[in-house]
Amino acid sequence: MSENETKKDEIHELAGGWITERGDAPVPLFLKLAYAGFCIFGVAYLINYWSGETGHATRGPLVQEINKVMQTPGTGFHLFIGVTLLAFVIGLFWVTFRRDTH
Repeated sequence: MSENETKKDEIHELAGGWITERGDAPVPLFLKLAYAGFCIFGVAYLINYWSGETGHATRGPLVQEINKVMQTPGTGFHLFIGVTLLAFVIGLFWVTFRRDTH
């Protein structure tokens, strides 16, 4: 057996043997999409609830009153988290779907 064949057949154990992976195994597409999907959901959640959950039956009136007092429901912190998460999603797509050079 050549050195490349033995590298491909090596099995790596992670988490004390709970997770095993074969060397040079590609990451499945569904797993790549799952990572990106969770991040996109986070961005969509921030956009959807920028002003809080104003339409909720029990919390809605309280959130509306807090928004009146604060006068700025979407804070700079929300914007920072959204931009950071969006940059992460773009970077994740770039790393995930680029062609492997090795």
